[in-house]
Amino acid sequence: MCRFFEILLMQGGKIMTTIRSIYGCILCLATISCIGLLTSVSAGAGNNLDTFWKVEGDLIGKKKKGKKKKSEDVSGIACATDRGFPRTCLLIDDELQVAQVVIVQEGSLLAGGPVPLIDDTFDGEPVEFDGEGVAYADGEFLVIGSHGHPRDQDNELDPDNDADEIRASITANSRIIRVRIDPGTVAPDGKLRVKAETKAFTDLRAILADEPLLAPFVDRRLDQNGLTIEGIAVVGETLYVGLRAPSLGGDRAAIVSMAVKAFLDGGKPKPQLHLVPLGPGRGVRDLAASPSGLLVLAGPAAATDGPYSIYRVKGDDAVLLGDVPPLVQKGEAVKPEALLFLNEDQNGQRVLVLSDGAKNGAPRELRIRRVP
Repeated sequence: MCRFFEILLMQGGKIMTTIRSIYGCILCLATISCIGLLTSVSAGAGNNLDTFWKVEGDLIGKKKKGKKKKSEDVSGIACATDRGFPRTCLLIDDELQVAQVVIVQEGSLLAGGPVPLIDDTFDGEPVEFDGEGVAYADGEFLVIGSHGHPRDQDNELDPDNDADEIRASITANSRIIRVRIDPGTVAPDGKLRVKAETKAFTDLRAILADEPLLAPFVDRRLDQNGLTIEGIAVVGETLYVGLRAPSLGGDRAAIVSMAVKAFLDGGKPKPQLHLVPLGPGRGVRDLAASPSGLLVLAGPAAATDGPYSIYRVKGDDAVLLGDVPPLVQKGEAVKPEALLFLNEDQNGQRVLVLSDGAKNGAPRELRIRRVP
């Protein structure tokens, strides 16, 4: 359209003088429109396009009225290997008491069998584990709870009248569950021939409460900047725990690191608090191990919509590797909650992102930068 008006107005003659006066504003609008389109295309040229993966079977979700439901609350995933396919992996939905075995194949996820984690109850009803992340180290999966006040966006929980319920929830989610799965007991369809071994660790809560910068936020509500965990990963011999909140001022998010062996063996892990620049009002939404180090999925610390990005973090430093394109389903933006490294080459890294608010997590493959 822009070129049409340009040629038209470049012609001479009296008729064109009249046309120029009539179409002058049209030319401006058309030119602005084209410039805007080119600007939009240029701005998006460096972004990665989504490649959606299939899910064979259903990821387990919370039942509604006694009926099975596909997961819409995927919050973490990790695999026993970081090279080749298929991979035996463990996935968590934050509204369940179980994890789920998932076989990750090139281009698809095969939903496998459940792995019970806790059996807590309150008033005869199951208490959610609020599992928020999965890691893998030395033949064991580690599934972490949020270690915080239960989610309560509608302010239904009264701190006095519902104190027992709140305490039951915090007790249930203040655990790291170690899951041992013998690879030889995993059938091709992801079902377990032998029950997985599990063990709960509850020491992390005290470790976090002993950190002066974090202590004031323990047991607070999320909308009051309360402490809540959303990521776990093991890189080498180090265990990393990523906090969605509290937001500690400026553009800093909190990640706590410690020796994984010392923690699991009940020793003195000597934790370190890292304040990582992920952007104002942003926190950790998941962590993932990769050959280049610790990958961090960053997003809003509060219960609001906002941009999500992936960083490589070392110590207190963060390098932006790429942004996660927004995804809207049924008129609502879904929230990226789970990050998995796939592989890398000279052109970058491939990762898989799964989202809370999307059926079966809507797994998306993204390509991000690779840094030394």
